[in-house]
Amino acid sequence: MDSNKPLVAEFFGTLWLVLGGCGSAVLAAAFPGVGIGLHGVSLAFGLTVITMAYAIGPISGCHLNPAVSLGLAVSGRFAWKNLVPYWVAQVLGAVAAGAILFVIASGKPGFAAGGFASNGYGLHSPGGYGLGSAFLTEVVMTFFFLFVILGSTSKKAPAGFAPLAIGLCLTLIHLVSIPITNTSVNPARSTGVAFFAEGGWALKQLWLFWVAPLLGAVIGGFLYPKVEAE
Repeated sequence: MDSNKPLVAEFFGTLWLVLGGCGSAVLAAAFPGVGIGLHGVSLAFGLTVITMAYAIGPISGCHLNPAVSLGLAVSGRFAWKNLVPYWVAQVLGAVAAGAILFVIASGKPGFAAGGFASNGYGLHSPGGYGLGSAFLTEVVMTFFFLFVILGSTSKKAPAGFAPLAIGLCLTLIHLVSIPITNTSVNPARSTGVAFFAEGGWALKQLWLFWVAPLLGAVIGGFLYPKVEAE
């Protein structure tokens, strides 16, 4: 990297993703009478990616996600030497978003953080799904997320449409997997809010939302170039 501009972009981009996506879950999902619910939260996550992809894509590539950065590195589209700095910027941005969201949410009388949009399995899965289901879901969903990212940003793909494909893919992923894990596919997103969930359970289960998305990203980053080459 010739400058720190990509890292600054990743910091603010990831902050926006967590603030917009998790913020919609914490503040708006169950708002009396007009709550946006699962569908609205799913769309909110997709919209954060679409908007930031156009805003910072030319600066940093708009990864916003340690799993995406790893998958791109495995595929040969991203320099390995930049991986850790990107991860640091992404996690810091996510934690900053979690802190901002906590301050905003705590301004309401009677506020209780609860799960605070954290990811979980077992008793902390929205639908009560166990560890095995949660792990497989996160691996598979992250794999397909990388597949869509690599395909839509390929030189063979129509120019200018990648942000839409990627954002809509993330929306679809949330529509499918919110009931299972509350949807991660992004270790930074999971980390950013886990610190603020009540009871400490989110930090104890955080390992899954690093290991599974990173594994799915590695598989996607490895396989897509082979499919594309056919």
